[in-house]
Amino acid sequence: EAEVVCEGRNSVAICYPDLTGPVAPGDRVILNTNAVQLRLGTGGYHFVMWVEGREDLGDACGPGHIIKARYTPFQVCCLAAEEERSKYHEALREPRPMRSMPVVACELHSMVAPVAAGIKEATRDEARIAYVMTDGGALPAAFSRLIEDLRDRALIDTVITCGHAFGGDLESINVYSALSVARECAKADAVVVAMGPGQAGTDTRYGFSGIEQGIAINAAYSLGGIPILAPRISFSDLRRRHLGVSHHTITVLEKVVLGDCVVVLPEIPPDRWELIRSQLGGADLNRRHIIVTENGMSAVKRLQRDEIDVTTMGRTVLEDPEFFLAPGAAGVFAGRLVVEMKAWI
Repeated sequence: EAEVVCEGRNSVAICYPDLTGPVAPGDRVILNTNAVQLRLGTGGYHFVMWVEGREDLGDACGPGHIIKARYTPFQVCCLAAEEERSKYHEALREPRPMRSMPVVACELHSMVAPVAAGIKEATRDEARIAYVMTDGGALPAAFSRLIEDLRDRALIDTVITCGHAFGGDLESINVYSALSVARECAKADAVVVAMGPGQAGTDTRYGFSGIEQGIAINAAYSLGGIPILAPRISFSDLRRRHLGVSHHTITVLEKVVLGDCVVVLPEIPPDRWELIRSQLGGADLNRRHIIVTENGMSAVKRLQRDEIDVTTMGRTVLEDPEFFLAPGAAGVFAGRLVVEMKAWI
């Protein structure tokens, strides 16, 4: 982050030195101010595009030849795990089936933390977790402070950026291949799939970027993993379409997921449980999918113990507990599967 003066006001700007080169005090910079003008939440920063007087930009060309953010001025080249010059190429030519490896798909970036915490708690920190960051939100992995915190606390072991997302420990072409990368290259026991910070939404049936949650579920199902959906649940969101089970989750389960998947619901008070049950039953989802319940409190307590501050739309765990208990429960369920699988091997 850099402090800048823009139109007479002190502001904060994000700079990616690999894309623009470093900035120093006194530099004059060209800023992209769209996010601030639109008053966006997660991405409400200025972004440094160029430093005045600099003849070249940063070194955004890695050793590989796969281009991300293609055909834009800031396209970057990286070494994808799949490409021929990668040491993982042969292993990924015809990767092995996932052999029932748990894959937890999330709609929102903030769900990654409770899922990872739940897996680690259920496995007594013995599971290796790969986070597959898709390109539905922020593209640079470096933008996520949450992922940095999770890595510092050893709640995530490997970050795989797929699609146009970049900057992970490993790069991948798409979410299907990224799951194979998680198994073959990262040696993961469980995978969490979610976009980076910042989802697009429009209050329409299909116009939200989190619809990709269903694509991740389909990928896990096709490749032989155990697809687990972390539902979006809230009783604090004032928007009726997100009360109880969000209409986003209903749409993904009803219209996007092609096979069946495990939907993990948290243990919550009976009066709130009745609304969730009616929402899932009304869409006949309790027949199409495997609905289970799990206690997600251990995941939430782990985040608090590790001092991981995570919010959703500015709301904390105390202000919107069900939102975090749901992915926490999904993580605990996935962790139990990891323990069972290891017992069989």
